[in-house]
Amino acid sequence: MRLPVLLCVLLCLSAAPGPVAGADRSCTDLRQFYTGKGFTLVEVPQTEISGEHLRMCPQGPTCCTSTMEENLGGLSARETEGLIKEAGRSLQSAFNALHRAFDTYFTELHGRSERSLQEILSPLGPLYSQNTRLYGDLYADLRQYYRGSALNLDETLSEFWSRLLERTFKISAPTDVSLSEDYLECVAKQQETLRPFGDIPRDTKAKLIRAFVTARSFVLGLIVSGEVVRKVSQVHLSPECMKALMKMVYCPHCRGIASVKPCSNYCSNVIKGCLANQADLNPEWQNLIDTMIQVASSFSTEPSLDVVLSSIPARIYEAVHFLQENMDTFTARVYQTCGTPGEPGTGSPALHEQQKKKKSGSLTASEYKPSPTAGLRLEMQVSDLSSKLREMRQYWTQLPMALCSKLAAGGAGLDKCWNGITKARYLPEVMGDGLANQINNPEVELDITKPDMTIRQQIMQLKIMSNRLKNALDGNDVDFQDASDDISGSGSGMCVGGQCSRSRPGLYAYSPDNNRVRGAAASQTRLCGLLLLLPLAILLLQR
Repeated sequence: MRLPVLLCVLLCLSAAPGPVAGADRSCTDLRQFYTGKGFTLVEVPQTEISGEHLRMCPQGPTCCTSTMEENLGGLSARETEGLIKEAGRSLQSAFNALHRAFDTYFTELHGRSERSLQEILSPLGPLYSQNTRLYGDLYADLRQYYRGSALNLDETLSEFWSRLLERTFKISAPTDVSLSEDYLECVAKQQETLRPFGDIPRDTKAKLIRAFVTARSFVLGLIVSGEVVRKVSQVHLSPECMKALMKMVYCPHCRGIASVKPCSNYCSNVIKGCLANQADLNPEWQNLIDTMIQVASSFSTEPSLDVVLSSIPARIYEAVHFLQENMDTFTARVYQTCGTPGEPGTGSPALHEQQKKKKSGSLTASEYKPSPTAGLRLEMQVSDLSSKLREMRQYWTQLPMALCSKLAAGGAGLDKCWNGITKARYLPEVMGDGLANQINNPEVELDITKPDMTIRQQIMQLKIMSNRLKNALDGNDVDFQDASDDISGSGSGMCVGGQCSRSRPGLYAYSPDNNRVRGAAASQTRLCGLLLLLPLAILLLQR
C-alpha cells in the first residue's frame, strides 16, 4: 500500500502551484521598479517565489509578496483616480473658459448699453440730467440679477417704469403746481392701468426678462456642470475595482513581463466596471448639454441678445416721447383718478417746445440697430459655445476609452497583450455602459442594486438644471425640483416601480475561454484531493 500512497503524493506535488524547474528568474527589474514607485525593498525577493499567496494576481511563479501585491494594488487605484481627476480638471477648465468668454461678452454688452444712456437720453433735458440715478439703478439691478441676486426682475422693471412715470409727470407739470409725494405715488400707480408709455414697458419687460433669465441660467448651467464634474471625479474607486486594476496594471510586473500592456478590450471591461456609476450620468448629462446648446442658440434668435440690451436707452427715450406726445390726455385721466392738485395746466411749455425741436432728429428703438460687427461677434460667440458644448456631450461614456488609451496596448497587439492571465488574446465581450450593464462583467464584481449615492445626487442636480434652462427659454426663472423623482433609481435602469431586484446571477452568464485557464488549477486541486482519499479508503476496507 505504500506504493499507491507514494505515487499519489508525488502526483499531488506535481500538480501543486509553485516554481517550475529552471524558472527561478531574477527579480532585479521588479526591485528597481518597486523602489521607483516609492516603496522599500524590505522582504522583496531576489528571485521568483511560489505564488500561492497571491490574492489579486494569477497564482504562479512571481516576484511579488502579499505585501507588495497590496501596495501595488493601492497604487494602481490612486494612479487611476489621479487620471480621472486630471480628465475632470481638464473638463472643468473648459467649462470655466466658456463661462469667462460668455461673461466677458455679456458684461461688455451691458456696459456699452449703459454708457450710451447719456448720448441717447440727453435730449430729454432735466428728465435725464436730474434723474441719472434712476437709470443707473436700473442697470445696477439688471447687473445684480445676472450675477445671481434674488431680486424679482418683473417687479424691478415695473418699479422702474412707475418711477419714470412719476418723474416725467412731475417735470411736465406747470411750475406753479405743487405735487405731494402721495399724489405722485398715485400717478405712479397708473402705469399699468392707463399705459402712459403705450406698449413699450410691456414689450421691453418681456424681452429683457427673457434675455436676462436665459443669460443667467446659461451661466449657472456652466457652473453646475463644472461642479458635477468636480464632485464625481473625486468619488473613490471601490475595493473590487482596486483588485481589478492591480491585476490589469501591475500583475504583469510581478510575472516578469512588465513590457506587456493590457489588452484594449480587457482594459475597457475593467474601467467600465470601475466607472459604472459615473456612466449613469450620461443620459441627464447629454440632456443638459443639449438644452444649454438650445439656450445658446436662442441668444441670436430675433430679437437677439445684443439688440435687446443695446436698445434699452432707445426704448426708454421712445417711451418718454410717447407720453409727452399724449401728456394732455394722460393728465386729464390722472386728474379724474387722483384728483386735481391745483389749477390744471397743460404741462411745461418749455419742455413741450424742447420736444418739438428734438422730435424730427430723435432716435427711436424701432429704428435702432447695433453695428454689424456686434451682430457678427454674437454669431461667433454662439457658434463657439455650441461647438465646444457638443465636444463635451459624450464625456462620461468616452472616459473609459480615454483612460485605456493611456493604460492599454493598441489595436495591433491583440495577440501579444496581457489578458489578466497571460500574454494572449482577450476573449470576453466588452460590456455596455452604466451600472445595469455590468451584471456580467468578468473583471469587476458589482452589486447593481447599490448605486453610488453621491453620483445619484449629481444626476438629480443635472435634472434640476435642465428643467431650469427649459423654463428660462420661456422667460421663466424657476428653481425647478421634482420631489417625485427617486434619486436612488435615477438613470440606473435597474429599478421598476420602486422595486429593485436583490438577486444577482453569477459573474459569468457565459463561459469565456479565459475561464478555462482560471479553472485549470482548481480542477487539479480537486483531483489531488480525490487521489489522497483513495488509499485511505482502501486501508479502511481492508480492516
